[in-house]
Amino acid sequence: MLYERLSDLELEIEDYDLTQRERDTSSGFTRATTIVSLHGDGETGRGEDVTYDNDAHETLRGTTVEFPVTGRYTLETLSDQLSEIDFFLGNEPNQSIFRNYRQWAFESAALDLALKQADTNLADRLERTYERVRFVVSTRLEEPPTGDRVLDWLDRDPDLEFKLDPTSEWSDDVVQWLAATDAVQILDLKGQYHGTTVDQPADPELYERVIEGFPEALIEDPELNDETRPLFEGHETRVTWDYPIRSVETVENLPWEPAWLNIKPSRFGSVQSLFETIDYCREHEIQLFGGGQFELDVGREHLHAIASLFYPNAPNDIAPKAYNDPEPSGDLPSTPLTPPADPRGLSWK
Repeated sequence: MLYERLSDLELEIEDYDLTQRERDTSSGFTRATTIVSLHGDGETGRGEDVTYDNDAHETLRGTTVEFPVTGRYTLETLSDQLSEIDFFLGNEPNQSIFRNYRQWAFESAALDLALKQADTNLADRLERTYERVRFVVSTRLEEPPTGDRVLDWLDRDPDLEFKLDPTSEWSDDVVQWLAATDAVQILDLKGQYHGTTVDQPADPELYERVIEGFPEALIEDPELNDETRPLFEGHETRVTWDYPIRSVETVENLPWEPAWLNIKPSRFGSVQSLFETIDYCREHEIQLFGGGQFELDVGREHLHAIASLFYPNAPNDIAPKAYNDPEPSGDLPSTPLTPPADPRGLSWK
């Protein structure tokens, strides 16, 4: 099993520091993340907290509390320790999943550090090989939606593929135009989000328009109710799930056994939960692709490393960070991404 190859990695943490990153995004909001750096034995392991609450990052940066993470551990004993720490300092996060995001920042930093201290990388430790990584570009259409944003991207690079977020404002003409590009791989209905800025309520007309208009594309996170569930009869193998997926148990609790899942490591919180879920999906022949969280730093490299090992040829929603800039430069990496020549730790550069 994958986790068994990692759990007994030894590491020593002598100190740590927290650094905030902030950047405007192409989706019209200012993204803040916190970089967790764990230091020990002349090495540094890094992880990224992708909590969607800029105030929570400010609170973390300003705290004088010292989290009890220094010492000698195995990866498993450190994970046990991290699970007992209140990284939100007595404040209840806006969403409970944020606790997983912050724990993942420390756990991924620890995995990175342990691998470096062992002078190895994730691929070698798991006895696998890094492969070139296919990626798609995730974007929302302009308002009102016309598809011009996709056209602009295709003018820049005609080989790009896309993950799009349909909304009730999408017309039949927009759907037909987008489908004609043959570039749309995933349509994220956002039906599993509640109380967030990206909520898209269940809309049977939109769902039917998307199912019929993109007969080959994956459809992510529908909200299933008496009106929408019948629309997916015969299309279950095209449905993929993202927001609910954070453990083996959450996979088993889906409405039907899935054919596809979107894997976002930060949602799992722990290294153990992530790799146990990947193992489960491999055993049950569930296909996977990677998803991102507007990472600003090392977190996106970690996604590339994991995708490279387990689902390199899937439509991975993990385009390099520069694709999320409000005005991306003209010199962007193209798909697929080439593995680094000499990787160390969890990083992939």
